Amino acid sequence: MSAQATETVEITGHLMDSGILSRVLHDIREYDGDHVIEKFVVGRDTNDASYARIAVTAEDEDALQRLLMRLQTRGVNQVDPGDVAVSTADTDGVFPDGFYSTTNLDTRARFDGKWHEVENPEMDCGLIIDRGGAEPRVYTLPMSDVKAGMEVVCSASGIKVTTPAPAGGVEDSVFGFMESDVSSEKPQTLLVRQVAQGLREAKAAGKLVLWVGGPGVVHTGAAPAMVAMVQAGYVDVLFAGNALATHDIESALYGTSLGVDLAMGRGVEHGHEHHIRALNTIRKAGSIRASVEQGVLTGGIMHALVTHGKEFVLVGSVRDDGPLPDVYTDVLEGQRAMRAQLKDVGFCLMVATMLHSVATGNILPASVPLVCVDINPATVTKLADRGSSQARGIVTDVGLFLEQLALELVPGYGRRD
Repeated sequence: MSAQATETVEITGHLMDSGILSRVLHDIREYDGDHVIEKFVVGRDTNDASYARIAVTAEDEDALQRLLMRLQTRGVNQVDPGDVAVSTADTDGVFPDGFYSTTNLDTRARFDGKWHEVENPEMDCGLIIDRGGAEPRVYTLPMSDVKAGMEVVCSASGIKVTTPAPAGGVEDSVFGFMESDVSSEKPQTLLVRQVAQGLREAKAAGKLVLWVGGPGVVHTGAAPAMVAMVQAGYVDVLFAGNALATHDIESALYGTSLGVDLAMGRGVEHGHEHHIRALNTIRKAGSIRASVEQGVLTGGIMHALVTHGKEFVLVGSVRDDGPLPDVYTDVLEGQRAMRAQLKDVGFCLMVATMLHSVATGNILPASVPLVCVDINPATVTKLADRGSSQARGIVTDVGLFLEQLALELVPGYGRRD
């Protein structure tokens, strides 16, 4: 290969046991690049980091910049990054050619001779420089929200990323046991205890707990467990679709979920109508909050969220009945509403939803510990495949998991007086 553009990069971390170095070298080959490892220092002890400095080459500058952006998703930085290159957006909703495609890692950008922390790190966005205030700032912005005239960072120059610390705090206590491939053959009780400890530590640090839920929470009979955790302060924000809220409300109004009696485990006469009648009841009241205030909705997850002043964002899909009046039917508006709730989130727990789990993983910073629980291993592994490298998975029935989690977190839960 006749290489015309070269850059020296470096990476520090547990490069061997995590397999990250082999993935970096694979990426270089995948992007038709070449490399020479100039320096490699292996950590002596288990907790010691390793270091690699690599000369990377590509056929031209554009190809090199694309390769450098890819490598930064692995935590690779240029040894001498210089300052960012900037172009101005010409059209609303369109980044300039060569824009820097962001990672979800903590990021800094260098311009005007200084390093600036990037606000709200998020993958697959652009970087916008705003010089309009007392101090310049740089932040991530999704493509749909860029406006003509904005200054957009282009190329990987002037950018440094930092991967989350592998040990200490919430991440160590929760993720230490869940570092291997996704499997159902693990002691579930221990995993539940680790997640419970992670939730406690996040709350003790003054952080918020974000839940992402699917209708399986209701179908499996775990809604009372989740209500107990809302009441105990372990649910601060809920992201979900129309289905979880609808079937939770159906359960509160009729005692059924998709027409199945949750106490008896069998369908009831006219039960197939219950979800649509529940929807109509809430639409008549005007909103979920209004139905609670009017005394129409007196129990369930959504009732608990409203009465305890917790936030929820419901984003719909093309298959929704109704939908509930609180549901965002414009997905871009729904994404914006979700992003607005991420400040101060210190732990995320995803249960029984593939679509919303992947969507939330895409907008979360890598610094937020993330646990995904689903009976389907594909849901758990897809998060990591889509770039949420901090995600850890538990393959199990969400109903049993949430019952056990409530027993760990809520004093007196399940006690029969």
